[in-house]
Amino acid sequence: MGKTPLSDLSWDDFDETRDPRPADNQFDAVVEQAISRRGFLGGALAFGSGAAAFGAGLTGFAKPAQAVGFGRFGFLPVDIATDYEVHVPDGFRSDVLVRWGDALWSDAEGAYSPDGGVPASLSDRVFGENTDGMELFEVDGKQLIAVNSEYVNPKINLPAASDGTPQNAEEVQLLKNLQGVTVMEVANAGQGFNVVVDSAYNRRITHETEMTLAGPLAGHALVQTKADPSGLMVKGTMNNCGSGRTLWDTYLTCEENFNGYFGATGDQPQGEGYTRYGIGGQSRYAYEKFDARYDISQEPNEPHRHGFVTEIDPADPTSVPVKRTALGRFKHENAEMVHAKDGRVVVYLGDDERGEYLYRYVSNGIYTEGGATDGLLDDGTLYVAKFNADQTGAWLPLTPETTGMEPAEILCFTRMAASAAGGTTMDRPEWVAANPLKVEAYCALTNNKNRGVKPNAGGDDTSVNAVNPRETNNYGQILRWTPAGENHAADVFTWDLYVMAGNPEVYDNAYAGSDNVNVGNMFNSPDGMQFSSDGLLWIQTDGNYKNEGDFAGMGNNQMLVGDPETGEIIRFMTVPYGAEVTGLCWSADKTVAFVGIQHPGGSWPDGAGKPRSSVVSVWREDGAAFG
Repeated sequence: MGKTPLSDLSWDDFDETRDPRPADNQFDAVVEQAISRRGFLGGALAFGSGAAAFGAGLTGFAKPAQAVGFGRFGFLPVDIATDYEVHVPDGFRSDVLVRWGDALWSDAEGAYSPDGGVPASLSDRVFGENTDGMELFEVDGKQLIAVNSEYVNPKINLPAASDGTPQNAEEVQLLKNLQGVTVMEVANAGQGFNVVVDSAYNRRITHETEMTLAGPLAGHALVQTKADPSGLMVKGTMNNCGSGRTLWDTYLTCEENFNGYFGATGDQPQGEGYTRYGIGGQSRYAYEKFDARYDISQEPNEPHRHGFVTEIDPADPTSVPVKRTALGRFKHENAEMVHAKDGRVVVYLGDDERGEYLYRYVSNGIYTEGGATDGLLDDGTLYVAKFNADQTGAWLPLTPETTGMEPAEILCFTRMAASAAGGTTMDRPEWVAANPLKVEAYCALTNNKNRGVKPNAGGDDTSVNAVNPRETNNYGQILRWTPAGENHAADVFTWDLYVMAGNPEVYDNAYAGSDNVNVGNMFNSPDGMQFSSDGLLWIQTDGNYKNEGDFAGMGNNQMLVGDPETGEIIRFMTVPYGAEVTGLCWSADKTVAFVGIQHPGGSWPDGAGKPRSSVVSVWREDGAAFG
C-alpha cells in the first residue's frame, strides 16, 4: 500500500506525523488498569479527593434511565442515524441554505459542476468549502451571515489528474480561494431562507485578502518578512475554525490549524517556535512549492503572522480585516466575548490541540454601548487557566514576570508562555460558550487520546488531572466554571464537569460517562457549542461515527441540547454519515436555526456527484421561535 497523502489525513493525524506517539510508554500499565471498574475506583482516574465522587460529585445530576423530551426542550429527541440524511425532531423541518460552490454573485451562476467542481477563475465568487463557525448580524434591516470555510478536500476540488496534490500555481490559487470567510445576505423565503445573490454586502475573504496586524506584536521583528518589512500588513486568514462576535457587532474568525499550510523547499529554520507549533517538513497542500510566502526556508517569519483571531466588520464590505495579536497565537477554536461586571471586555479562547491550554483575555479599557472600541482588543492581559483538584481554579497572567519572556514573544509563542506560567494541560479545548442568563462559562474538551500516554509537543505533563480525569480519553467532556463575585474579569473561579461523554452500553466505569449520559443520549467528542437566549446549551459533535466498538450505538455526529439547571441532555439533530456538525446561529427573530454540515460522505446533499459541505436552515412547522 502507498503512503497516505497528507491532505487525506485529519488535522489531528497530520499533527501526529510531526509528534508521533511512542511505541512504548510509561503510562501503558496505568491505561490497562484504568479500563476496569476496579482500577477506576481504586484511584487510577480519581477525581480530586476521591474517585467515588465521579458523577454526583462533579456533575450533581441524577441519571435517568432513558432520555425523554420534557420541560424546556419542547420536542422529543431523535434517535441515532447511520444514513446520509439530516434528521430533525417531529414538528421541525430542514432545508439546505447554501452549498459549497453555490454562486454569491450572478457572474458565478452555474460555476459548480458535479464532475469538475468549481473553476479557479470563479473560485472566489462562490460559497467556500467545509463550513464552520458562523454568526448572524442585522444591518439596516437586512440579515447577514458571516461564516468560515475551514479547509478544503483537494481530491474533491482538484482535477483527477492531480491526485489531490496541487500541480501548479493555479491549482494552489483555487484551494486558497475556497477557504477563509464568506459574508452573505440571507432573506426569508417563507419556508426557510435563501442567499441574496449580488447583495452589496456579499464578500469573500480568502488566503489572499490583505489585512492588518494590530496589538503589541504588530510591526515587531518576529512578524517582518521580505514581502512586508513593516510587519504591519499580512495576506490571508487561514484554517478558520470557530467564531465569535464582539459586543459592538463585528465578526471574530479564529485561525486554528494554520501550521499545516507551511512547508520548506530548502533548509528550514529550527527552534521550539517551530516544533511546538508543528511547523516544518511538507505542508498539507504543497503551497510552498508554488508560493514563497508559505516556504519557511525563504520566509521563516511568515508562520508568525498566522494563528490569531481576526476581526471583520460585516456591515462594511470595504473594511480591512484586523488580526488581533493581543489575543495570542495558537490554534484558536472560537472566541467567546462577554462584558465583565466591572465593564471590561473578556474573551475566552481555547487552543485545540492535545495537551494545550484554555485562555482568557481581559481588556484594560472599559466598554460602554455605543462608545469607542479602539484598543479594547489590543490593550489588555492574556491569562492561562489553572485548575485545582478541589474544584477551584485561577487565571494566571502571561507577563514577563510570570513567563520570563518579552511581551511580543508571549503573544507570538503563547504556548511556551502558558507552559512557563504553569497552566493546566487540557483535553483539546474547543468552543467556549457563556450562559446568557447567569455568570458561568462552558468549554468543550473534545477528546485526547494522548492523555496519560505522552506529553504535549512542549514536553508538558499530560497525566490525568482533576479536570481531565480519564486516560486515553476518546469521548471528551464539557467543563463549566463560575467566576468569583459574578465577574468574568475575576482571577479565581470554581469549576465542575457539566457532562462526561461516554458509552454506558460498552462500559460500566468512567468510560460509561457521567450521570447525565444514558443509552438514549450518548455521544462522543463535543466540539461546537452555543447558548440560545433561553439559556439552553446546544452541543455539536465531531467524533467517531463508525457506530462500532467503543462507539457502538452512537451513530452519526449530532447536535444535542442541554439544560444547565437539570443536567438533562437530549438529541435534536443527526447529520449525514461522515460529516461533523459545525457552527450555529439563529435568524433575527429566532425562528430559524442555521447549522453547518462539514465534510459529509456519499453525495449529500445533491444525491449525485460530489459531497458538498453546506449550511442548512431548521425551523418549527408552527413558526415558533427557538428560545
